[in-house]
Amino acid sequence: MSGRYYEEFEVGETIEHERRRTISESDNQRFCDMTMNQQPLHLDADFAADTDFGERLVNGLYTMSLAVGISIPETTDGTIVANLSYDNVEHPEPVFHGDTIRVQSTVTDKGETSDGERGIVTMRVEVFKVNDPEEPLVCKFERTVLSLKRERAEE
Repeated sequence: MSGRYYEEFEVGETIEHERRRTISESDNQRFCDMTMNQQPLHLDADFAADTDFGERLVNGLYTMSLAVGISIPETTDGTIVANLSYDNVEHPEPVFHGDTIRVQSTVTDKGETSDGERGIVTMRVEVFKVNDPEEPLVCKFERTVLSLKRERAEE
């Protein structure tokens, strides 16, 4: 287990996640197939060529899901009770096949549950495209989790 207990999160702290991922065409295709999302902007090269983007876009929900997965080892691996919400999702720039992303999480809020047994932690998760020299922000959202406290987990 490499995740953090409630007590180990500090409001204002930014966690730079080490893992990165290059998104392939097959990643995007499989995600669209699994979620039954047949949006031609993600899957049809001819259709996408006639859009403002000029090519297929990676499904934004895949980008978001991948960001959560990348963030797990340094945040909630083995220490989470539940994901409570994903809020304020934005995709300010497109992601294309072959783009490599990196992720960082900033703790924005935390507080104990009413019974004091666990904690609630909110993080702003930001996703950047690293194969672009400007490293544009391509996705951001808030993730709120119900976290174990160390003392409770040791019982």
